[in-house]
Amino acid sequence: MIKLKRISDKPVLEPIPEHPWEAAAVFNGAAVYENGVFHYIYRATDIGGHEKYGDYINNLGYAASRDLIHWERRPEPILKNDVPQELRGPEDPRIVKIEDTFYMTYTGFGGRFPGDYRICLATSNDLIHWDRHGVLLDEENKNSAFFPQKIGDEYLFLHRRHPNIWLAKTKDLKTFTDHQIIMRTIDDDWQCVRIGIAGPPVHHPKGWLLFYHAVDKINAYRLGAALLDYENPGKVLARQSRPVIEPELDWEINGFVPNVIFSCATVETADEYVVIYAGADTVTGVATVKKSDVVFEKSDWLV
Repeated sequence: MIKLKRISDKPVLEPIPEHPWEAAAVFNGAAVYENGVFHYIYRATDIGGHEKYGDYINNLGYAASRDLIHWERRPEPILKNDVPQELRGPEDPRIVKIEDTFYMTYTGFGGRFPGDYRICLATSNDLIHWDRHGVLLDEENKNSAFFPQKIGDEYLFLHRRHPNIWLAKTKDLKTFTDHQIIMRTIDDDWQCVRIGIAGPPVHHPKGWLLFYHAVDKINAYRLGAALLDYENPGKVLARQSRPVIEPELDWEINGFVPNVIFSCATVETADEYVVIYAGADTVTGVATVKKSDVVFEKSDWLV
């Protein structure tokens, strides 16, 4: 059975009270591994990132690390709440690199009316300076990412129409077609209420490895793992029946939103898959698994 192992019993990234924009929470970030450096673009809030704490504001911050423990952070956000669809700020980014361009999908939270959140796109060549391209899907939607390469002449795009994981295609990053459900919730299980991707899919010798989050009836968030067909990612080859990680430590159980492990970042190194995740929507942790240990045993398969 695939299990993620924490690299530390403590968070690797915490709020900075002296920085108003990231004084409360630093969580739900995207990651890229380039030339031995982990680049982390994280969601930060001024107050707790949940409506019960008030009208919080999101910004995206930047941090870099070589060891996943020690991080250098920029003192100011790299993406702010300064366009109409993002009046309450950008949330929950995911990033892939296709050729020489970084594509960051994220949730633009307007907060002007119920359901005012949309999947948005920004691109960059350096991970610091971003060009916004606006709304991709004009509907209530989130938990999105592109695959890290084209298949044929199309970009493949994962998203979440409540409560399931969907796949779509686009040739021009404007018109999305062939929307289909690829993974559904499972009744009376740890993934019965809703599911959505964690980080973007990564390469595995037998297909695309996808970590995903799942929510149960008491609103606890865990991460699971699935394997998608390499040439036809709409086909799920395997789905592990048990979580790969779940809230166990105090800072994963207690925070602004209790009992939450949520991730937007899956990256691969030479010999590991790295998952950077949020604990209780408050702080950031890291867990890894050796590539050699990512084996889908038939006894653990759901499909």
